Amino acid sequence: MTLVMGAVAYDPKVVTIWGGFRAWLRARDLDFDFVLYSQYERQVEDLVAGRIAAAWNSPLAWVRAERLARARERALTPLVMRDTDQDLTSVVVVRADSPYKEPADLKGETVGVGAVDSPQATLIPGAYLRSAGLRPGEDVRIRRFDVGVGLHGDHVGGERDAARALMDGEVAAACMIDGNHLAFGQEGTLPPGGTRIIGRTPAYDHCNMTVGAAGEDERRRFEELLLSMSYADPEVRPLLDLEGLTAWRPGRTEGYALLDAAVDEAGFYDAEGAVTAAEYAP
Repeated sequence: MTLVMGAVAYDPKVVTIWGGFRAWLRARDLDFDFVLYSQYERQVEDLVAGRIAAAWNSPLAWVRAERLARARERALTPLVMRDTDQDLTSVVVVRADSPYKEPADLKGETVGVGAVDSPQATLIPGAYLRSAGLRPGEDVRIRRFDVGVGLHGDHVGGERDAARALMDGEVAAACMIDGNHLAFGQEGTLPPGGTRIIGRTPAYDHCNMTVGAAGEDERRRFEELLLSMSYADPEVRPLLDLEGLTAWRPGRTEGYALLDAAVDEAGFYDAEGAVTAAEYAP
């Protein structure tokens, strides 16, 4: 039985990554294949319906998949995740020469965020601002940068545009994942020493390999092989680099509580996984 996995084609490198992993897995006697999706919502629906056995899911896709599956009395498992998916944070960034010292200082100002469906640059930071006493749309104006809607923030263009707007003086602060704050400095989008962090969210987890309808033998073998991938293996190392990890780790669910609560606060999905965000059209 072929284990068919879904992946969202947020970048051309996705074909290279999973084409390479496919060859590596099949060489080790796992009958594996993958299909590509243009957005996460259809991938999640196909996973829960059993049309694919596994899905390389964003954190927001996991939240929806888990809600859809629970409503249909079906079980999903977060099989594995990257070592770089665990214990991440998002930050509220201001220009180094600005007067703002903490999130409360932004009252009455404009904050730049990523795409409407970005967990790390919109949903989780929105919940963080609310916890700091700043109601988005009321105490602070939100300027959203809707790049790659449907890709759940995997296309970081929205975060990058928010960072540019910050440096251009169009927003008082910008929200982004901590890793992208560093990356934007390295690539020149943010000048060295040109920004300060005035707020940081609690830690959360990112993507996971969600498994649904796979047979027990295929699921066990898939997990075993992914966890066995070694960064020292010259065949697989370039693929791991492209996917942004050095090792696969066992999946876990506790790192999604922050996003789950943010989804409820924003009214993004309902309890049964229906899309309820008014301005979301992937």
